Amino acid sequence: MEWTRSETLALAVPSCTSCYGTGTRGVKHGVPQACNCVFRSVFRACYARFRHCSTKEKYLSKVSLEYTARGGHRIWGRKDEEYVADFTLVSRRTLLPEEHRLFRYHFLLGADWRLCCRQLKMDRGNFFHSVYRIEQKLGKVFRELKPYALYPLDEYFHGRVENGWRPDSVPDPRAAALRPPLSPVWALPKAA
Repeated sequence: MEWTRSETLALAVPSCTSCYGTGTRGVKHGVPQACNCVFRSVFRACYARFRHCSTKEKYLSKVSLEYTARGGHRIWGRKDEEYVADFTLVSRRTLLPEEHRLFRYHFLLGADWRLCCRQLKMDRGNFFHSVYRIEQKLGKVFRELKPYALYPLDEYFHGRVENGWRPDSVPDPRAAALRPPLSPVWALPKAA
């Protein structure tokens, strides 16, 4: 997966000591590699959307109709519920069992560091190092997931824009609408 400079620069932490706020750490096989602060930013954006989708009232959820790439068929789905399921399943498949246990306690159940350290029998330093490693690992996976990544969020929730065309896009306002000519009211025949 290629990272663009504008994308890494926007996600980078300005005070990062590895990339100094540029978002790239080095070049591997001629391709710039994203910094770990970028991966953590991707994870935090995805996690914020996960929390929004999971805490939202269920009656606010809506069904969305999407066009498929092949044949112009349409499918429907509940994007908020699909995102919550994708977030949790990708996390479970990616993380090791002990990492997933920490992820479940801290991120999914919302336990603070004191409770997690007591429950998992670890000290504070190891807890935060583990949290950062989980954020980096999942941020990279969320961005580089094939065929449909969880990040960027607008592509996940609104579909991918191909060649500037989108089925639900607004028509061009310069295009004139076809309207049949209407006769004036005074020219209509009077009812007898």
